[in-house]
Amino acid sequence: MALVFWVSFWTFLLDQVTKYVVVHMLDLKTVGSLDVIDPFLNLRMAWNYGINFGLFASNQDVMRWALIALALGIVAVVIVWMLRDPPGKLGLISAGLLIGGALGNIVDRVLYGAVADFLNMSCCGIENPYAFNVADITIFIGAFGLVFFGGSESGKSAGDAPRKSR
Repeated sequence: MALVFWVSFWTFLLDQVTKYVVVHMLDLKTVGSLDVIDPFLNLRMAWNYGINFGLFASNQDVMRWALIALALGIVAVVIVWMLRDPPGKLGLISAGLLIGGALGNIVDRVLYGAVADFLNMSCCGIENPYAFNVADITIFIGAFGLVFFGGSESGKSAGDAPRKSR
């Protein structure tokens, strides 16, 4: 679990530092956008009051607290999973990425009432109107990592114990 803790910690810290720099130091909340490597990488301020791409953002206050509760529940489930049936190293890293990213977005919802999204990437004549953040990236990678590497280290889960024949 130490690996899960440290990956979560560094993921959370990276997410919060990047958000602080972009929102406050670069003042993207006021400026709105900055071209970095146009069109491949730009900073576009977006406050996400809902889930992915702002879905279900109609009742902002209720959705804010519901999403905080949901994210805390997911973090708790992943921690219990890692304690009960720890996977190999890549599974533990994946769990840490997911937990750190989820906690980063929870802090945004508590502090700002919404998640601070600011990364925007487009390519090849296709303009992407959506923004995301470091936490979104780590949640995505962590979730897929848990799908592929989340099995127990021995390859068997507790429910796969051999059964006695009668």
